[in-house]
Parts: sequence; C-alpha cells; structure tokens
Amino acid sequence: MSARQLVLRQRAELLNALCCGGSSEGLESVLDLLLSWGMLFWEDYQNVLVPCRGLCANTRVLLDLVYTKGDETCRLLLAAFKQVLPEAQRAGLSFGNCRTADLENTRDDTRELHGTAIQTLQTDRPDLVRRLRDHIEGALEVLLHTGSFTPSDCNEVQLPVYTPSQQARHLLDQVRSKGEPAAKVLLQYFQQTEDHPSPSNQEAPPKGTVLYHKCLSYQKKLRSTVSAQSHFLGTYGGTSSLSLEDIYTEGQLELAQGDSEAQPQTGALGLEDVVGLVGTLNQEADTVLVSGEAGSGKSTLLQRLHLLWARGAALHDFFLLFSFSCRRLSSEQRELSLRELLFLHCCWPDGDQDRIFQFILDHPHLILFTFDGLDELMQSFSDSEQRHCCPTQCAPVPTLLFNLLQGSLMKGVRKVVTSRPEAVGPTLKRYLRKEVLLKGFSPGGIDCFVRKYHRDPTVATRVLECLRSNTALLGLCHIPVFCWIVSKCYKELLGCGEGEGSPQTITDVYLMILQHFFQRRASQRNTMGIGWVQEHQDTALHLGQLAMEGLGASCYIFTGTELQKCGVTEEDICMGFLIRSKDLSSSTNCKHYEFLHITMQCFFAALYIVLNNNSDRSTIPKLFQLQDRQQQPGFHRVCLGHCLTQQEGALKEANKAAETPNLQITATFVSGLLAQRHRSLLLLSCPGPTLDRKSKQVVTCLSKGIQKHFKSIPRPVEGEKKSMHAMPGFVWLIKCIHEMQDSRIARDTMAKLEVEHLKLTYCNIGPGECTALAYVLQHLRNPVGLQLDYNYVGDVGVEQLLPCLHVCHSVYLRHNNISDEGIRKLIEKGIQCERFQKIALFNNKLTDACTECFAHLLKMKQNFLSLRLGNNNITAAGAGQLAEGLRFNRSLQFLGLWGNKIGDKGAEAIANALKDSQTLVWLSLVDNGVGNAGACALAPLIKNSTLEELWLTKNCITRTGVECLILALESNTSVKAVWLRGNELSPEEVEEMTQREPRLTF
Repeated sequence: MSARQLVLRQRAELLNALCCGGSSEGLESVLDLLLSWGMLFWEDYQNVLVPCRGLCANTRVLLDLVYTKGDETCRLLLAAFKQVLPEAQRAGLSFGNCRTADLENTRDDTRELHGTAIQTLQTDRPDLVRRLRDHIEGALEVLLHTGSFTPSDCNEVQLPVYTPSQQARHLLDQVRSKGEPAAKVLLQYFQQTEDHPSPSNQEAPPKGTVLYHKCLSYQKKLRSTVSAQSHFLGTYGGTSSLSLEDIYTEGQLELAQGDSEAQPQTGALGLEDVVGLVGTLNQEADTVLVSGEAGSGKSTLLQRLHLLWARGAALHDFFLLFSFSCRRLSSEQRELSLRELLFLHCCWPDGDQDRIFQFILDHPHLILFTFDGLDELMQSFSDSEQRHCCPTQCAPVPTLLFNLLQGSLMKGVRKVVTSRPEAVGPTLKRYLRKEVLLKGFSPGGIDCFVRKYHRDPTVATRVLECLRSNTALLGLCHIPVFCWIVSKCYKELLGCGEGEGSPQTITDVYLMILQHFFQRRASQRNTMGIGWVQEHQDTALHLGQLAMEGLGASCYIFTGTELQKCGVTEEDICMGFLIRSKDLSSSTNCKHYEFLHITMQCFFAALYIVLNNNSDRSTIPKLFQLQDRQQQPGFHRVCLGHCLTQQEGALKEANKAAETPNLQITATFVSGLLAQRHRSLLLLSCPGPTLDRKSKQVVTCLSKGIQKHFKSIPRPVEGEKKSMHAMPGFVWLIKCIHEMQDSRIARDTMAKLEVEHLKLTYCNIGPGECTALAYVLQHLRNPVGLQLDYNYVGDVGVEQLLPCLHVCHSVYLRHNNISDEGIRKLIEKGIQCERFQKIALFNNKLTDACTECFAHLLKMKQNFLSLRLGNNNITAAGAGQLAEGLRFNRSLQFLGLWGNKIGDKGAEAIANALKDSQTLVWLSLVDNGVGNAGACALAPLIKNSTLEELWLTKNCITRTGVECLILALESNTSVKAVWLRGNELSPEEVEEMTQREPRLTF
C-alpha cells in the first residue's frame, strides 16, 4: 500500500493521535520535521499553524496539504508521526517502510542544497528547538545586545502562555523575519554554548553568592515549617497525637485508565513516581492529579511527601515546596498576587522577599506546588475562567489556582493536586500531565496499619482476627478512614461479637465511632445505657445542623459565630468530633473549627435529617434527586437551601453550593440510619411514625432511582444480548439499598431488572461496593453476565462477590489487582454454581499457582465455555498444569492466554491437550515467546479440531513454523484466520505466504 493510501485510510486515527492530548506540541513537532526535510515551504507552515484556528482544524489542513503533495511527502509525514508520537499513541497505526537511515539521508541532502544561516535554522529546526528550550534568556540577551532584537521582540517571545518549546519556535520565527544577520548571531551563540556550556536553569544559585545564602536560608525555614505541619497525622489528628512517621501506611497507587504498559517494571507505583516521569501522557503539562474516593488517604499521602521533602529524604529535584489546602483557600476572600499566595499561605522569607520571589520565577523547574482537596473548592473550573499571566498582579484565589494548574501562570512549576474523581471535569483534565489513582489499602496494608496503630501485639491480633471473621467489615477497611475508625473503636468492635451484632455497613461503622466518643465523655460521669443516642441528642442535633448548613454552603471550616448560631456549646466541642483548624486559627484572631473528616460531617448531617422532628418533608426526596439536578444547567452543584427553608440561619446564595459527592454520602448514611436494625436505637429520640415516614420516603426514592436506570436500558441490537451499562450513580443507589439491610427491598428492586449483561467498568468499585452489589444482585431472577473490568475489586472484593455468583453466567474482572488467593476462593465457589460458564481475568496478578485451580474447574464443569487469562504471569509450568484440565474438558470454546510467558513448552502442552477438542473455536497465545516448535505443535490442532481463529501475533515464529501451519490449513477449511503479525518474517516472506494462504494475517 502506498504512503498516500496509508494517510488517507488512517486519517481519523492520525488526527486523533495528534489532538487527543489537547496540546499542540505534537503538531508543531511534526511541522518542525517536515520543514527540516524540505517537504514544506515556509508559506505552507504559516498556512497550517494559524493561531486563531483550533488544533484539530490545523491538523486537518496539514493532512490535506501533505496528501496533495504526493507519495514522498506522505511517506515522510508518516515517518514524522512515528518519531513524534509516544509509543502508546502509535499502537494500531501503520507507518509504511520508512527507515531512520532514509530520514538522515533526506536531511543531509537538504543541508547540501542550502547554505545560508536562515536555511540552516530551517534544516536544523528540530534540534535547535530542543537546545533553545533551556537557553531562551541567553539567546535573547545576545540578540538584544547585538541590536538584532528589540525589547518588544523579546517580550513577544517570552509570553507566559507559551511553553518552553513554543518560546523556542517563536524565537526562531522572529530571527527568520529579521534576516540573515540575526540568523548568524543566533548560530554563533549556539557555537559558543557548545564550547562553554552554561549552567542549566534548573540549578540552584551559584554557591557563595548572597542570593545562594538567602535562598538556602529560606529553604531551611520552609523545610522547618513544612516538617512541623506534617509531623502529626493531620486528617484525624484532633483525636490523639498520631505521629505520621509511626502510623503511615502506603496505599495502592495506579495510573489512570489501567495503562499496564506504563506501570513501572517493579509493579506498584511508589510515592516519588507521583511526580516522576512514569505514566506521563502530556509532557508539556505540569499538573499531576491524584484522585481517590473520600477517606482513601489523599491528604495523608501529600503529608507524607511533604515530610520526606522537609527531611531531605525524597524529591531531591525540587529546591522549594509550597503546600496549599483548598479548604483554606476557599476561605480566602481577598484578591492576592502569586507572591502573596506563596508567602502568606506558606512561609514568609526573613528578608529579600523580592530576590527570592524572582528566583522562584526564574527557576520554575526547581519548584513544587501541592494543592490538597480540589473538590473542596467552592468554584468549579471552566474555559471561561479569566486568563491571568502576571505573577505580580492581584486576582481572586480561584482565578490564580486555575491559571496555575492550566499553565498560564508559572509554567514549568510542577503541581500535584488531590481530589475526588467526580470533581475534576474535562476542562481541567486537558491540562493534566498524568492522573494517578489512590485506591486505599491492600489486605497487607490493612494488616500493617492495624499493627502500627496498636502497639500491643495481642490487641492488634484480636482486631485482625475480628476483621477476617467479618469480610464485609474487612472490605470497608481498604478505605483508610474506616480502618482508622475500626482501630480506634477496637473495644466496641471486640465487644459486639460475631453475627448480626457486628458492623456490616458504613453506617454501622460510624455509629460505632459515635458511641466511642460519647462513651469516652460518659465514662467520666457514668456508664451509658441503651438510650445513649437520646442522652446525647442535643449534641447530635447541634453538630448535625452545623454539618448540614456547611454542606449546603460548601463550607468545611466554621467560625465561633457559626457554631453559636447552631447552638454548638463548649461541651459539644469537647466531644471530639470538631477539631481546631490550626492554619486559620493561627492566622486570625478567632478560633476556627472543622469536622474530623468530611465523611464525619456528612454523617452528622444525616443524623440531623433523621432525628430532627421539624425538618421539611421534602428534605429526603430532594436529597435523593441528585442525578436529576446534575443534568439541569442550574444544578451543576446541588444546593441544600430548599431542604432548610423553614429553619433559622438559611443558607447562603447559589455560589456557595454543596457538592454532589458529599450529598450522596449523606444520603447513604440516611439510608443506613433508617434501617430496621437501628430502629430501637433511634426510637427514644424520634417518634416511631416519623421514623416510618422517613424510611418509606427513602425506599420510594431508591425504587424510583433504580427504575429510572432500568428505563434507560436501550433495546438490544438484533443478535446481541440485552445489556445495561450502569453508571456510578447506579452503584450509589445499590450501596444505599445495602445500608438498609432489608432483603425485601433488594428483592423488589431486582424484580424488574431484565438484562443478560450488566456492565460496571470504570465505576470505582472496591471491596465495599462488591459487598453491596452481591447483597442486591443475588436476588436477580435470571442469570446475568457481570462485567467489573477496570475497578479495584482485589482479593477481598472477590470474596464479597461470592454470594451472587450463582446468578452469574459470566464474570469479567479484567485489571482488578486480583491474586491467586482470590481466584482460589472464586473457583471453589464457581464449581458449585451450575450457571457459571465464563470468566475473564486479563491483567491481574495471577501466577502458575492459580492454574491448578483452573484445571480442577475444567475437569469438574463440563459446561464451562470461556477462560481468558491474558497478561498475567503464567509460564510453561502453569500451562502444563492447565493442560491437565483441558485434556478432560469437553465444552470449552474460548481460551485466551495472551501476554504470558508459556514459550514453546507451554504451547506444546496446550496443543496436545486440545488436539481432540470438538468444541474449541478460538485460541490466543499472542506475545508468549512461542517459536517454531510451538507453532509446529499447534498444527495438528488446526487439522483435527473445530478451531476458527488462532492468534499467534507478537511471537518469534519464522518461516519454518509458518510452513507447518500452512500445511495444516490445507486439511481444514473451517479455520477463518491465523494471526501472525509481529513474528520473525521478512516482508518478502510475508508477501509470498499471504498469496499462498489468504487466511494467514500478517
């Protein structure tokens, strides 16, 4: 196929590859190469790169232009794409047969034809752009000194909105417009920098200088400040002095979108990988997003990074680190300049503020900013946000923050932002360097945290034994905040015993911490009886009103006046649910308070809704109408003002709106508190009829919400199964049903679900969500395929899913961090389930140890249809064990082992076990190190079986192996395709064999 045909056929894919990241760097790099190879004239370049036109439009113009220039230009365009695009974006694209040597010859030929300085700038443009990025100021200084540039020219090049690469290109373009003398000056400058390399702009000031000592002194002061702020665990620090060093336990970090190829070779991401190169998708962007659910440990992770930097134990590339709390920034009403933001909210230099601030501006790559809790900022970001480029000009804090993250302000400074996933929309995601997911504790992490919290090994062992005997609670404890509650309330936990009295839901856990704090105060006077909620009802209502009004106004920090307005007394404060907000209290004359954790604020808001006898009857229905409101333009965030219209102290105006995720957590707690199991606890504080009315309201809201999801299920395409692609809102409703712990509600809810496939991919489903799903889905009337790909189910989550396995004919658990132990339990249960016929486990942590279990499954279940184990760690030994089961199975149709390490021996074992199969139609051994011996062993399988497709892509098969396959194909007309792309064959061999056997796909 000619290069022109390739460009035309792949036009959409080429367009997407250059534009998917939202940055023009890829397009501009391709243009640099085409200019240097002489394939574009300067006029062509200007016609393509029109500033006021969109990136996609400019890219389309380039593709049109190159297509009209003929095959040779198209060939070099594909070569430029291949050179510019990252490996992940090159996947699936064909670049023809252009070789590196041809490109070098093209550039050499171009150099021979052009001899002027301006022409040299064009032929060497890609190299010059790379070299100029770190020498912009030096080059401009020389050009200005020689009179080649004016100050206005320099300012135009150094506009803050330009990236370093764009500044370099604008400088080259300006030099071209000035003529040959200016071009010679620039080339001479390059020659001098090669002979006498200047210090990188990422280095600290020269030692011994006054500036060096000033900056070092400021760094020391900043380290001291950051260390003091990070020494104790900040998130729950009001309850006791927990040393971060003593208690910190690493959570599970993972790159977003399940990019397994970008994960580090050692496996899990480490703390420093958050700001490192691993997983970078947009090199021109500076902002790294760490996202995770409420309580997953985002703030603690940042605190740990801060402490390591302050001690000089990590982040050595960053000379200064500035940390910000978005919760505190939301309370900042003044307009600030960048300088005031840094020094006022972090640490003031003792002197020479101007020179230190200038150092920060001059050395952006030495600076790290962290912003904790972007989801707690009152204002959401949009493209209409005011652009702000001047570091000395004052602006509202949200404007400063957005422009910092977007890169208009302080380009080059690395920024790390934490947030819950829902709070970061597409507007901000376009400016991300990468996204890292924080998925809470692994089972080993739970064990580690509990043992660190309890210095007494006996107590730690008893708590862990209690958790292992209560898998529902163990599933919740992968969220660090729940693990902390369980550890803190160990006496209450160990006192409840096993069975129905032990905590099963999130609400149970928070009632346990509520009892713990009340008990602590009561023990100073007398013991608490069964009516402990009634005894402390006033405190619960006072704090509940404060919590609810705070959620309605996106307010998480409260003044003494606001506490007084809600009736919060000093005794209420002493209970321990509110802690002093140290940052704000120290910077103002009055005390400020906040709840221990945002989930604690949501819990008290839920308590208020349930216990307040005077609340509006519409409160609960409006709380559950979150999704409807989200879809309305006026309800991008949901205001609780309507819920409190009859109460004093109405909420503030619409711009102080509550965030949907917090209200969903509140609604979840409301569901749990109104469960029948808690009725006796609340009956002394709230009349029975009122509790019944509110409970019926919740059940009605849940039923309507679920039915709305069911009604959105599209009709199936002819020949396909009826499928429901559930969204995170559906999972939230399922969690609410689970909180109520009423099987009748779960059964009635599932009675109207009539689908054959339930898809829940990318829904942030962890072990706790698995517990809720199993609780509800076990009541399905008809079998369903359950697809949970790309979540974080893990071994604990797998165990939680077992109660609903009997209604699943298929289970898809791709990329879920599942190990051999989780699979052992799944198969043990699956063998007992008649309907269970298919499983997919691509990209987990499976080894040869699990293959014995699968072999047993295949022997025992003669109706099992599909087994997919791609991209795990199965070797020839594991393939041999699997073959033992395959030999006795008479039903399997699909077997996938893509991306393992079974080699020839493993392929031979699989082939021998399947040679007499009368059911197998599809087999994949892609990327398994299979050579000629393996290919020849598979030939009899082709001859004698019902096989339709055989995938052997990305192996090391040569002509000898292919000849065996061709010979076998002559005896079997039912085989549709044998895939052999990416093996050790020359283009000539590929051409010849394709003509001999069209079913071979290369």
